[in-house]
Amino acid sequence: MTAPRLVVTDQAFGNVRHEQAAAVAAGAVFSEHFCRTEAETLAAVRGAQAVLNNFAPMTRPVLAALAPGATVVRYGVGVDNVDLAAARDLGVRVCNVPDYGVEEVADHAAAMSLALARRLGRFDAGVRAGVWKITALAGALPSLRGMTVGVIGMGRIAQAYARRMAGFGCRLVGHDPFVSDDDARALGIAPMSGEAVLSAADILSLHLPLTAATRHFLDGAAIARLPQGAIVINAARGGLIDEEALAQALHAGRLAGAGLDTFEAEPLPAESPLRTAPNVMLSPHAAFYSDASVDALQRLAAEEALRALRGEPLRCALT
Repeated sequence: MTAPRLVVTDQAFGNVRHEQAAAVAAGAVFSEHFCRTEAETLAAVRGAQAVLNNFAPMTRPVLAALAPGATVVRYGVGVDNVDLAAARDLGVRVCNVPDYGVEEVADHAAAMSLALARRLGRFDAGVRAGVWKITALAGALPSLRGMTVGVIGMGRIAQAYARRMAGFGCRLVGHDPFVSDDDARALGIAPMSGEAVLSAADILSLHLPLTAATRHFLDGAAIARLPQGAIVINAARGGLIDEEALAQALHAGRLAGAGLDTFEAEPLPAESPLRTAPNVMLSPHAAFYSDASVDALQRLAAEEALRALRGEPLRCALT
């Protein structure tokens, strides 16, 4: 009988010890790849029973190349690089790891919020340029305690972020169609419609999955609803924002700043208008990252792959 295959399509963690251990425990043949294209991914996973996937495209042709009844484990929360409809059609199980790195991402979003709200980037650049005039560097500078923080989406990360911002005295408002008004209030977040959150938020933090319905949630029209001088934070998915419209609003002074950890194309293209927009903090999809969170992510993903190879129920099945 041929041994099953456990394949890592791509990873950015530096080691695959948990994944290799899972393969040994299941008696599976292990292979690791660094796929970027559909063709590379298809070649790597052909006939595999379990696949651990980071960003490589899991398209219908790729999924069709898997062994019957195979399982794809997505490293992380979002699954926008996996064709879920095709997976259902083909009988491929897909699962994710939704509960790692929550505190790290919340820390990152809060850190960006605070740095932009307190104009730290402007102050740093000014001092280095020989400018020592607060009003010239800061512009309008409201107190954090007078600011309204809006969250779109109220999952684990949004809740952790909201707790941090509440500690600075901010008023919290939010929208999530899957969270009841009573549950939102219990979290200390005043429930509102999405449009009302946009109109109220001095700091807007996005915590949505990327779907056809949420792509470019924050487009030019949505940005126009934000208060003058608002700050936008996105440590969720890059496609939630129309980056061209965001850059235009920053250049026009319509927004006071933006903190972005995710982008529509990654790595961020050299020609992206965000690179030259003022008052933008950029990080390389690193919000999840810490020594502890990466180890937890790989361990939980590898454990899910082992369950799949053993025919056991999955912990976080999506299909």
